Amino acid sequence: MIGRIGLLLAGLVLTACTGAKDLSAPLVPLGNFSLGHNVVVAPKVQTTATVSREVSKDQLTDALKMAIAERFDRYEGEKDYHFGVSIEGYVLAKRGVPVVAAPKSAMIIRLTVWDDARGVKLNAEPEQLTVLETLDGESIVGTGWSQSAETQLLNLSRNTAQAIENYLVKKNAEEGWFDDTPGATSLENGEASPTVIEEKLATAAD
Repeated sequence: MIGRIGLLLAGLVLTACTGAKDLSAPLVPLGNFSLGHNVVVAPKVQTTATVSREVSKDQLTDALKMAIAERFDRYEGEKDYHFGVSIEGYVLAKRGVPVVAAPKSAMIIRLTVWDDARGVKLNAEPEQLTVLETLDGESIVGTGWSQSAETQLLNLSRNTAQAIENYLVKKNAEEGWFDDTPGATSLENGEASPTVIEEKLATAAD
């Protein structure tokens, strides 16, 4: 995890997104997708107090869960797919020297996507996404000066939800993840209860 936090601080291999600016635009193609369970956990999340403000695990998971719902509840396909998300690390930038040493807010997650009808994971291994705050005038100066921790977390969570969407669009185009699948079967154990499904998702994300 120390290496992952180092990537956050260095600003390397990050996914750039625009948060909620596109939510009023037409939906990007995601086949027959509908969001089922939206499970977000943070059992081993790490940050560094040197450059980051700290928030509780509940604040982290609630913010990301709401951002995911905000983006994906717009899809009205006929097949449910479930998300298991683990927040691995984050930085909510503190005040720094503008331009020269202003830290950037960022988040690392691991994502697992489940097909409800077939009861299987679409990605055998969790996909790791590293997401940076939106780069604009405020972030150049440093959002630690211009935004509260709550606002930073809201914007970062929205960027992370958009990064998830970008990943799903890519996988659907490459592998047809959300295309109709003839002969799809029910969940592996029959009609599994919502609690059982959420436990599986949380375990997969952990």
